[in-house]
Amino acid sequence: MQSGISASQELQAQFTSLLETPSTFGLLVTIDKESLVPSATLPSTGSSFSDNLSSLQSHLKPDAALYAILRRFDDAPQFLAVSYVPDEAPVRQKMLFASTRLTLVRELGTEHFRETIFATTADELSAAGFRKHDAHTKLEAPLTEEEQTLGEVRRAEQEAGAGTGTREIHLSKNLNMPVEADAIAALKEIGEENGRVVVMLKINSQTEIVELVPESPTPDTITDLVQAISTTEPRFTFYRFKHTHNGTEQNPILFLYTCPATSTKSIKQRMLYPLMKRAVVTIAETEAGLKLDKKFEVEDPSEITEQGVLDDLHPKATTRQGFSRPKRPGR
Repeated sequence: MQSGISASQELQAQFTSLLETPSTFGLLVTIDKESLVPSATLPSTGSSFSDNLSSLQSHLKPDAALYAILRRFDDAPQFLAVSYVPDEAPVRQKMLFASTRLTLVRELGTEHFRETIFATTADELSAAGFRKHDAHTKLEAPLTEEEQTLGEVRRAEQEAGAGTGTREIHLSKNLNMPVEADAIAALKEIGEENGRVVVMLKINSQTEIVELVPESPTPDTITDLVQAISTTEPRFTFYRFKHTHNGTEQNPILFLYTCPATSTKSIKQRMLYPLMKRAVVTIAETEAGLKLDKKFEVEDPSEITEQGVLDDLHPKATTRQGFSRPKRPGR
């Protein structure tokens, strides 16, 4: 999701100065009046990246988002772009900073940035936090990536099929994927009066992050919703279904997991979506405060019909017939 915000001339000038001044460690950026503007520069305080991180820590507040452009590498591209969006920041600020982070890098020149990261705590941006980050992203195993992925798929399928539907699926560390702040903020809006009608999420298989789908449809019916859901990629969809039943207006929130057969060509997707389904639902319920009235799991979105949803939401009471005494023989 893009926010429409652009880099100010002042930021462009400050970034040019950063490029030309090796003694400057970093540049902090914020959003003000629909523009990306510089807020502070960070001087080099040591001979290494880890030493210089101490100058960043004092600027990291638990309730305020910011961007940090840090000089990390000796060879070009030298810079690292950090999006710091703490959980305690205001919801709208989190949405704005999360949705604008790509704009920051694009407008300053993607060729200057070797890496971009997203952080929610100050600890992640400490020397110890970066050591952990580097260890996580470093290639390690003697197995090929395909072999590793296939192994995870088999384990995931075994876990998913071992229980009766109540068994917890435990994610391994490398599959404990974060959900972007703007996605969580959007989920919160769906529970608000006159808020969002629908939120669609997808998994970026490259970054292994759950993202908000940029499209923002406003379907009035289940039919409209089905037409808006991708038929080529899996989706997690949350929909506030406004309808009238027995003369009363109701607004149940539905969760739809769709995984078209054509998408199963990707081994990684076969693994990521089933594993993350429970985690996404848990985040929606605990962090976004949603009460999910019904959950649907199908391959193709076309399998979902309005009548089918209504039947699930409002099952018809079955009338029990009384016992009829059989007729006596010969009568």
